[in-house]
Amino acid sequence: MKKKKIISVIGARPQFIKAAPLTRKLRQVYTEKIIHTGQHYDRNMSDLFFKELKIPRPDYNLGVGSGTHGEQTGKMLIQIEGILLKEKPDLVIIYGDTNSTVAGALAAVKLHISVAHVEAGLRSHNRKMPEEHNRIVSDHVSDLLFVPSRIGMDNLKREGLSDKAYLVGDIMYDALLENIKIAGKRSQICRDHDVCINDYYLATVHRPANTDNAKNLKNILQALSSLDLKVIFPVHPRTKKFIKHHNLKWNTDKILMIDPIGYLDILNLTLHARRVLTDSGGLQKEAFYLKKEVVVLREESEWKELVQYGWTRLAGADRSKIVKFTVGNFKKKPFFYPYGKGDTSEKIIQVLRKFL
Repeated sequence: MKKKKIISVIGARPQFIKAAPLTRKLRQVYTEKIIHTGQHYDRNMSDLFFKELKIPRPDYNLGVGSGTHGEQTGKMLIQIEGILLKEKPDLVIIYGDTNSTVAGALAAVKLHISVAHVEAGLRSHNRKMPEEHNRIVSDHVSDLLFVPSRIGMDNLKREGLSDKAYLVGDIMYDALLENIKIAGKRSQICRDHDVCINDYYLATVHRPANTDNAKNLKNILQALSSLDLKVIFPVHPRTKKFIKHHNLKWNTDKILMIDPIGYLDILNLTLHARRVLTDSGGLQKEAFYLKKEVVVLREESEWKELVQYGWTRLAGADRSKIVKFTVGNFKKKPFFYPYGKGDTSEKIIQVLRKFL
């Protein structure tokens, strides 16, 4: 019997991580081909992740690169549609909430190809975030919704989508469990930057609400410069561009800005940091899985369980809050497991077997 064909659409760091454990399972059962949109085009944000996570080389690399949301999404749509017409897959899998996600979803649904959305049901309830629109559109056009949390299931129920939603847990936990021991053995990043366990903070900033806003980015840099420990700051290309564009300054004795790093290095830095400061949704969870408290550089989080249980605190770009929350005590509940046991990939395969 001929194997069913699946196309996976990925294009950004969190999607590489999510796809890694699932693609290994998929290829045991189906014919899978990968479209890499090229949304993240920096080598350290793309090629290195494929190598470290042992993701098969993409069958198609669109090389879309940067641009406005409309321009970037439009270019992806045109090229993905052409590939789908050629390949005629039985299913398209999309991940997360980027422009690659919504472009893959729209290209497939307009060709009457079934769509499965991994990490469905998340809502920040901030309509100014482009990711929020991507999530909502992708969920509403998809045929299968693979949901990481009960709050996500509740969101989809309110929107009338519960009949196609499956609570499977967080696939990023699968990836972390597979790679944390490898990171401990192979990553030398702490030694390379002369930091010891718990004597530094880890910070990342990449959301447009922070990078494109000179005041917000200045406040964040000033806050990081005022902390009691050194800050290791892997700088996203977008952030680097806007720091230069806004002509911003920082305390070089406190903030060590480094180039983007691979998955194993970010896991190792997270594991040994005192705390993590980030506007990334993915890093919030990775830090939590490693039992690290997080100061979120946003006014909201799609991972509401972590806020409710006190493992993350929302500081936004408020300088005083960032400093206060980072150096102060967290009133948190004991560690818990709201996102499954690391068997999400297998649960997804079980659903796909019935659907296809």
